[in-house]
Amino acid sequence: MAAPSRSALRVFPRCQSLFFTCRAPSVSCSSLAAYRQQQQPVRSYAASSTKQKEKKDETVQEKAVKERKKVDDTNRHKPFGLTAWAPVDDVYMVRYYPKPVYETSVAIEMLKNFQKLDFSPENQPVYINLRLDMKLEKKKKVDPFVSTIHLPHSFKSDINKIVVFTENPDQARIAMENGAAVAGGAELVEKILADEITADFYLAEPDIVQKLLPLKNKLRKKFPKSKRGSVGMNIPKMLALFKSGHEYMVEDIYVNTQVATLDMPKEYILENIHAIVKDVASHKPAEFGPLIERAIVCSRSSEGLHIKIEEFFPQEEKKA
Repeated sequence: MAAPSRSALRVFPRCQSLFFTCRAPSVSCSSLAAYRQQQQPVRSYAASSTKQKEKKDETVQEKAVKERKKVDDTNRHKPFGLTAWAPVDDVYMVRYYPKPVYETSVAIEMLKNFQKLDFSPENQPVYINLRLDMKLEKKKKVDPFVSTIHLPHSFKSDINKIVVFTENPDQARIAMENGAAVAGGAELVEKILADEITADFYLAEPDIVQKLLPLKNKLRKKFPKSKRGSVGMNIPKMLALFKSGHEYMVEDIYVNTQVATLDMPKEYILENIHAIVKDVASHKPAEFGPLIERAIVCSRSSEGLHIKIEEFFPQEEKKA
């Protein structure tokens, strides 16, 4: 009896460890995440993204806001959202009344009086800011443009420095005789990249434009382009324009450029404004309405004055 009892005592602890101990798979901390992913079911479809729907709704609302029509205040007793058409007292809150619009000649006289009151320099620049209506039919728009014109009365004392790219020695000689600062071929590219040569304008013949592509990032807006009139075969004609020409460009829907200096006669300033307005208006067909919506003139030290730009419009736009 002693022998069987001893064997039973030896077997019982072993059975207890097998039947009553919870044996879990040995998983280390590093592989715990992988083990859980294996146990979880894999979803074979994508969840619906609510963020994209929200973004679409926001874009639709923005378009609806942009397409709101302008309120016509012609027959109203007061402007929409403002207190009255004009203030009654000399002291008033500017934001509650529409900004006054002056005749261009009156605005120039006011700028000259501001200069005397402020004791600011007499030869300070005069700027004009134009807001443009670039819309055409069927959601088309006028492309932003850059233009160079001859002002009736130049306010610059120095002649623009011009570089002419040409591989023809005769054309290079003609360019130098007509006022070019530098004229040459593709050998000028390395010098311009090293800032050994700088200029206000760069002109080129059509055959050499492909060899100037390394200068595109360097020159940016000054890079020769046919749209700007800086690429062509008539080098003397291009030099005559760019030597004393005035360049302006459209940024978004605005043109902001200098037109004169305040010490110039009023008639000279008016003629320069007329020249720029006429050139800007020529970039949109007359049947789609005037290109210029609003005009502001100011000097460097004065406030901006809204002016009546209709007097400078071509006759076709006046009748329309």
